[in-house]
Amino acid sequence: MPRSELLRSTAFRLAIVFSGLFLLAFGVAGFLAYRIIVTDLNDRLDRTLLETFDMISRSYTDGDVEDLIGTVQTYSAESQQHQRVFYLADPSGKLIAGNVTTAIANSGLTTVSSQAFALPGDGDFRTRRGMVAGNELVVAISLDETEEFAGLVLTSFAWAAALAVAIAVAAGLAIASAVRRRMNAIAGTMDQVGQGELAARIPLRGSNDDLDVLSGQINTALDRLAALVEGMRQVSVDIAHDLKTPLNRLSIIIEDALEKSELGQANTDDLLAAQLEAGRINDTFEALLRIAQLESGARRERFVDVSIGEVLAVLLEAYEDVALENGQTLTITGPQDNPCNIRGDRDLLTQLFANLIENAIRHAEGGSSITVDIQSHHGVVTVRVADNGPGIPAVERDKVFRRLYRLEKSRTTEGTGLGLSMVKAIADLHGATIGLADALPGLSVTLSFPAITGQIGA
Repeated sequence: MPRSELLRSTAFRLAIVFSGLFLLAFGVAGFLAYRIIVTDLNDRLDRTLLETFDMISRSYTDGDVEDLIGTVQTYSAESQQHQRVFYLADPSGKLIAGNVTTAIANSGLTTVSSQAFALPGDGDFRTRRGMVAGNELVVAISLDETEEFAGLVLTSFAWAAALAVAIAVAAGLAIASAVRRRMNAIAGTMDQVGQGELAARIPLRGSNDDLDVLSGQINTALDRLAALVEGMRQVSVDIAHDLKTPLNRLSIIIEDALEKSELGQANTDDLLAAQLEAGRINDTFEALLRIAQLESGARRERFVDVSIGEVLAVLLEAYEDVALENGQTLTITGPQDNPCNIRGDRDLLTQLFANLIENAIRHAEGGSSITVDIQSHHGVVTVRVADNGPGIPAVERDKVFRRLYRLEKSRTTEGTGLGLSMVKAIADLHGATIGLADALPGLSVTLSFPAITGQIGA
């Protein structure tokens, strides 16, 4: 990857921003720590200075100035390179002990330069000046060691900050490079998809980080896209295959009607047959358009609280006599004290269950039993429509939801092959899952809807 692209990457810029924020926080913390250290060093030096001054002062007892002079001379002898300064003058101002010849300082604690003691250099001293039995006593300690240690602390903080920034920038480059590679993988996959390779997928690392989650979501979307494109392709093929026969039949009927019209024969039956055939073709297209509308998410704005129990009760009343005429029984079972409410479109849900019941009535033999069971547990409303008819072979169960797909390849029975496709589209619109299973014998269709929270059993 070109370095210019790496430096422009979001990950690297974020690393630089966080490095700047870290440096700012480190600088503030370092400054506070530096001030605390310097203040503590100065306090320690002042305490040492005051203790030394007091010890020298206490050496003067019983008016014996010699002990005072001896003490000052002892301290002066121990001082090296004037790190400590001692000055003792009698009341007339004459120097009587010390390691400097002059001392200019204010009373109490103060800071003076080396020139106050006629010493070379430009260092500073912390001084204590006071009177002992009329004698002027000055004690001073050089600030060189304190300032040197403070400078060392400041330099350490500076090097630590520089090292932290270097590490942050290096880490930013490494992270940016890794993120960029993963983003390139995503971009490359999307380019492949854009060029028509719908089977291309983003490789996952299994780390479950944000990019892995995003890649998984994109792959899921691509799976959905590929399925939709394949569905459209399959629908196109199915339409061309399934509508070819009725269109040819319609063309033949119209030709027969024209021939009869030319011969002066009655062609009313032919025209009625053509009208019926055209109506069937139109119904097929309307069903296809309605399925496409449902798959686009339309009609969700019409969702209300719907009682599945009430919907099934209405369908039982409508189809019970139809089943009896075919020598079948239709029963609905389920809890009587739970309406099993869900959010949905009542008309669409009615059509969904009507399609399932009609399929069971149409394909189950006389004397068979059709049961519809409804249950609600743990926030899920489950409806199971089962019959003891011929059922659907296991290898065909994934195919029956395809548009225009029919188990009977000869197409001799009525139907368009869109009933279960409509059921699947309505179920998906309502966020329901649908599954087909063997009822031993017969077919069992199970739908699971998310229930409205707060109801019994939910």
